[in-house]
Amino acid sequence: MWYLYLDESGDLGFDFVNKKPSKFFTVTILAMSSQDANRKMIKAVKKTLARKLNSRGNRKRIVHELKGTSTTLEVKKYFYKCAENIKFGIYSLTLNKKRLFEKLTKDKERVYNYIARHVIDQIPFEKASGIRVELILDKCKGKPEIEEFNRYIRSQLEARIDPSTPMDIYHLESNSNFGLQACDLFCWGVFQKHERKNLDWFEVYKEKVIFDEVYLK
Repeated sequence: MWYLYLDESGDLGFDFVNKKPSKFFTVTILAMSSQDANRKMIKAVKKTLARKLNSRGNRKRIVHELKGTSTTLEVKKYFYKCAENIKFGIYSLTLNKKRLFEKLTKDKERVYNYIARHVIDQIPFEKASGIRVELILDKCKGKPEIEEFNRYIRSQLEARIDPSTPMDIYHLESNSNFGLQACDLFCWGVFQKHERKNLDWFEVYKEKVIFDEVYLK
């Protein structure tokens, strides 16, 4: 079984005059090619939550989710210490929003799907012949958008995935999915690298990054 967790950081706002949207938009996939690796990643997230955020001496409130935006660097480093020996890869594509054609800024779903597809294109599906693949996304879309995304991704991958390779796409709540939470942490680090030139967290796990490029430099 292959597990692909997909998450994003930044926003798809384009009004740089009246508002303050992010300059970049990052889509990241956390990829693992075995059930054992997936199980260990889930365990690393649970362990971090239990020992660093929900320990008996620190229970003012129960934290149910690791988030890149709110988790301290110290806790992120603890999480990576728990996960660094797991076999996984990180694939990211970051959109330079100011370079996007104005016409496309009106169609955010199309932009999202396009960037996500380009990240998915980096996954070596040729090695997954006959192995079930699960693509898991944070549930942030409505039903029509989910159906459109699934159709688009499947149509784009038809030429690359062996017909004997089953592929399932799930849109799940991140607060109940530990794999998505791990992906969120890594995605936030890549985004911070491009948005604010902040490498503090990215430098910790950069050895796991297989693909990291900016689209429309």
